[in-house]
Amino acid sequence: MYKRIMVAVDGSDASNKALVAATDLARDCGGRSVLLLVHALDDMAYISGLDPYGGQSGALIEIMRETGEKILAEALAIAESAGVQAETLLIDRLDERLGDTVAREAQQWKADLIVVGTHGRRNISRMLLGSGAEQIIRLSPVPVLVVRKAEDAAAK
Repeated sequence: MYKRIMVAVDGSDASNKALVAATDLARDCGGRSVLLLVHALDDMAYISGLDPYGGQSGALIEIMRETGEKILAEALAIAESAGVQAETLLIDRLDERLGDTVAREAQQWKADLIVVGTHGRRNISRMLLGSGAEQIIRLSPVPVLVVRKAEDAAAK
C-alpha cells in the first residue's frame, strides 16, 4: 500500500492523466494516502536566447513561477475534488536536471511511489528535449508509475 505518493505535474494532458491515476490509487488505498503534487521550473525556457544574468530573465523566471503555481493550484483542485488529501511543492532549481530534483525531493518527503505522465516523444524531439519521465525513472529512489496518454498507448 502506498501512503505517500509524489505526482509530477506540468499541466499537460499526460500529466493530468497521471494525476487522475494517482488520485484513483490513493482512494484505492483506503483514503490513507497523501499526494505531493510537484512542479519543477523548466530551464528549457532559456533556449529562447535571453541572457540568464540580465535583460528579461528576471521577468521570465517570475512568469515561470506564476505559471507553476497555477498548474499546482489546478492539480490540487483535481485531487481535492476526488476526495484525496494533497499538498503542493514548486521546485525552483534551474541548475539541476528534472530527474535529480524529483529524486531528491522524493527522498526528503519519504515518498513510497512517484507517478509521472509521459508525452511519448520519439525520435528527434526526444533527443532534443529529453525525457523527463525517463530521467525520473533512472534516478528515482522509489518505484515509479508511468502513465501514458491514451493516444500514445493506442499507437503501440
